[in-house]
Amino acid sequence: MNLAIVIILGLLMLIAAVTALYLKTLSSAVIASGAVSLLASILFLLLAAPDVAMTEAAIGSALTTVVFLYALSRMRGKKKEEPRD
Repeated sequence: MNLAIVIILGLLMLIAAVTALYLKTLSSAVIASGAVSLLASILFLLLAAPDVAMTEAAIGSALTTVVFLYALSRMRGKKKEEPRD
C-alpha cells in the first residue's frame, strides 16, 4: 500500500513538472512548480522524514512560490510603465 502511494505521488510530481514546462503563462508555471514541491513534501512525510517534509513545505512550496509570484507581479508592473523621454 505504501509503495503504491509513493509511486502515485512520484507520477503526479512528474506530471506537474512536465506541465510546468509546457504552460504558456509564467504564473501558471510557478504554481505548477509549487505543486511539485508540495507533492515532494507529502512524499517526504510518507517516507518518515517529517523535518524534511516541513522544511520543503515551508520553503520549497510556500515561500518560493510566493516570492516568484511577487517577482512576476513586480515585473508586470514595470512593463506597464511608459518610458520617459
